[in-house]
Amino acid sequence: MRSDLIHDWNMEGMPTHAKPRPVELNDETLRDGLQAAYVHMPTLDERIALLEHLDRLGVHTANIGLPGAGGIIREDTLSLARALVERKLTVKPNCAGRTVIADVQAIVDVAQTAGCEIETCLFIGSSPIRMDVQGWTVEALLENITKSVSFAVREKMPVMFVTEDTTRASPRDLERLHLAAVEVGAKRVCVSDTVGHATPDGVTALVHFIRAFLDEHGYADVKIDYHGHMDRGLGVWNAIVAHRAGADRLHGSALGIGERVGNVPLDQLLINLKLLGLWHGDITALHGYCALVSKAVGFSIPPNYPVFGSGAFETGTGVHADAVIKALRRGDTDLADQVYSGVPASWVGCNQVIRVGPQSGRSNVIWWLEQHGFEVTTARVDAIFATAKASTAILLDDEIVSCISSLEG
Repeated sequence: MRSDLIHDWNMEGMPTHAKPRPVELNDETLRDGLQAAYVHMPTLDERIALLEHLDRLGVHTANIGLPGAGGIIREDTLSLARALVERKLTVKPNCAGRTVIADVQAIVDVAQTAGCEIETCLFIGSSPIRMDVQGWTVEALLENITKSVSFAVREKMPVMFVTEDTTRASPRDLERLHLAAVEVGAKRVCVSDTVGHATPDGVTALVHFIRAFLDEHGYADVKIDYHGHMDRGLGVWNAIVAHRAGADRLHGSALGIGERVGNVPLDQLLINLKLLGLWHGDITALHGYCALVSKAVGFSIPPNYPVFGSGAFETGTGVHADAVIKALRRGDTDLADQVYSGVPASWVGCNQVIRVGPQSGRSNVIWWLEQHGFEVTTARVDAIFATAKASTAILLDDEIVSCISSLEG
């Protein structure tokens, strides 16, 4: 980033009392992401390709399914686990399961058959509203937790205990549920904003509460995950403040796909972690990751989607384009990437694109002609400029070529 030309107020607001902690990432695309009503199931090859993209990005773990569902879900989960082993990928698998023995056994069977360690993520509803609707009592939940987590630990499975709807649960219930899980061997706990209820202040308070509770009871080695949803549109920032508050691993899915309006978009989260200096890996593979998932699940990326929408690095506005063009004419792509962009296009393997439309200046037209191999003449510039000013939208490349042909035909 051009620190010589940009004063970054974001860094002014960063906490200064402690060094930034490492952040881990967990991809939920192949489990929670596929619960979305608006997507279809990708092929097995496409899912394996997704895991390979995650491997290139350095994402630590990926949820590969809920084998306790049985049938094709169990078979595909096993196939994905085998693919991770055969391809020697560094991304590690985990699987979701209810806090029941049968779900744990299904994960154990997949791990043993595939020959790999699989983190066992056992979830249970924790909020009063869930308990009321389901007819649960805290005592019944505690019994399920103790039995299922103990069984997984005896089977040598690493366990993450997940409370669903944590952001609407009472402190006392959370204390009892988490203590039951860690006392019998859970090494991670996951707090979940299952319905996208939380604000950044709420997430901060919750993670501080869980971290302090675990530390006070002698479980400082137990790590905390954060799993959020986008119902209020706050998911990305909630995940970042969760990390600041003490969460070790953050969850998300490609393009934010998931139930209702989806999960934290892992791609957007990674971009923001990179900009904040919390992620140091190469993220150029993010573009392919998003494109793959878009095609595989039948989800079109909106043109104004951050970073990966078709319009993310395009401008047809005269004054904006002029600044980008001047930077490019200097041969300074880094400067061009940042003069009118909050995210450098080169970070994700993209380029700045100058378009021609009703708000363009002549410099847009001249640049377009140069970049597309046309000689710049006054007649061409005038004709294209006049056509653009009479248009109600950005001109397509074919329209500009047609304009040139009409002038000279």
